[in-house]
Amino acid sequence: MAHKTLHSNQKLFTLSLILLSLSLLIFFIFFGSKNNIVNRFKVETDQPNQLFTNPRWFDLIQEESNGDKKIKVGLVNFNDEEASQYEVHGYGSLVDTVRVHFNCVSKVREWKDFFPIWINEDSNLHPPTCPEIPMPRLEDYWDLNVVVAKIPCDGWTTEAGMRDVFRLQVNLVVANLLVRSGWAKGPDVKWEVYAVFIGHCGPMPEIFRCDDLLRKEGDHWVYKPELKRLQQKVLMPPGTCQIAYPFGKTDNARQNKLKNRQFNHREAYVTVLHSSEAYVCGAIALAQSIIRTNSTKDLLLLHDEHVSPRSLTGLRTAGWKTRQIERIRSPFAEKGSYNEWNYSKLRIWLLTWYRKVVFIDSDFLVFKNMDWVFHYPQISAAGNDRTLFNSGIMVIEPSLCTFEDLMLKSFKVGSYNGGDQGFLNEVFTWWHRLPKEVNFLKYFDGNHSLNREKIPDDLSAIHYLGLKPWMCYRDYDCNWDIRERQVFASDKAHEKWWQVYDEMPERLKQYCGLSPHMNWRIKKWRRIAKKLSLPDEHWKIGVTDPRQYNLVQ
Repeated sequence: MAHKTLHSNQKLFTLSLILLSLSLLIFFIFFGSKNNIVNRFKVETDQPNQLFTNPRWFDLIQEESNGDKKIKVGLVNFNDEEASQYEVHGYGSLVDTVRVHFNCVSKVREWKDFFPIWINEDSNLHPPTCPEIPMPRLEDYWDLNVVVAKIPCDGWTTEAGMRDVFRLQVNLVVANLLVRSGWAKGPDVKWEVYAVFIGHCGPMPEIFRCDDLLRKEGDHWVYKPELKRLQQKVLMPPGTCQIAYPFGKTDNARQNKLKNRQFNHREAYVTVLHSSEAYVCGAIALAQSIIRTNSTKDLLLLHDEHVSPRSLTGLRTAGWKTRQIERIRSPFAEKGSYNEWNYSKLRIWLLTWYRKVVFIDSDFLVFKNMDWVFHYPQISAAGNDRTLFNSGIMVIEPSLCTFEDLMLKSFKVGSYNGGDQGFLNEVFTWWHRLPKEVNFLKYFDGNHSLNREKIPDDLSAIHYLGLKPWMCYRDYDCNWDIRERQVFASDKAHEKWWQVYDEMPERLKQYCGLSPHMNWRIKKWRRIAKKLSLPDEHWKIGVTDPRQYNLVQ
């Protein structure tokens, strides 16, 4: 019995020693490994230039380029220390790095210097000039495969656009380097180039399209740009300090090269009707005015369920192809306001079977062929106020990922007017100025009030702001009857709209009738104007418009 007890105690003691040894072994392994992990993690993360030790984009680009050649990398916006570390910790013989040198844009330059309110568009006078945005000597960097750039993102987010001149410079430097290297050996030589942007805000979407994004990891953005589109961007003026050019203002050789690479895809004028039928007549007149100019482009009208089958018949007869959409509410518009559903205009980015579209509001008339506008890139538009463009006419390049990006941003980015124009101006801060002849705003305030009856005869299009011609009697512009709306009043512009109406087929004119409510509203305004004795005295004009007697329900 005692022997068995002793034997059991020995076994228990041996087992205890084994367990103690295992515990000590686990302790040393764990804490030793932990210390090694901590130290290794500290080495990796404490290095200020970790991205140089193992560039995340390298394997992707090697895979894209089949990994059979040495990669030459240009570094943009890196200081000497960062550039040298890149060379030391790079991939040895697989990568050849060069730091791209350029002078930074002057710190006294502001965004408004490149996007002035007004510029002189008179071709007979000295053309306006733009402030300088220095570029590198491109001939020194003609054979790059990859351009890696640190994007200045301090104080910026990825939601709203950024009006920062240095950020614009960095983006343009990268774009110019890629185009120079990509086309260096001729348009028929395949020379793939890539851009890598480092920074949480990413590159400017106006220059580097989301369609060309290969991968995003953390604060790294890898792009393989379509050089034909990118070249057109770098040929544009650096801002709206000059009128944009269809192919860029370049020497004849470069310009002819770009012309020869023009794209041969379908293009269309597009307008949008939603929430009511108030603009059906305007859209019919718009289509007829475009057709009169012998345009070769498609006419496409997007509409929601609030446009009746009868009205759709008239719109199709007028020349529109129609497509029904779901309308989109403006998140920052007040309920019941005129712009509550204006974000429906964002649907135009879904028209991906077109390479390019020109959006045009239904309160426009076109007087001269404007098909030349399709030669401009996204976003090209006429100026509106300050550094902002007017969204009544815009050149758009449809893209599913751009639409998705706009929808995500629509809930985060505000709008200065609650509608699409305010929103788009916050997203697309870098845009190209079209001449005002394509979007002559019917607006006359202050010193411009004397010009309201001197509408130029060579206009391409008039934008009928305020009360629309078909909502008035044809005898005069009823904006005169409301003091606050007299800035929109012009009998000359009013007359031009009715001239197009007179040339329309009779079967289309029926869609421009007055309803009893519209007729009552016009008469009410006239009574108020008479009571106030408004000095223009348009309320004294005898009305002869036959539509006042043939009201439509």
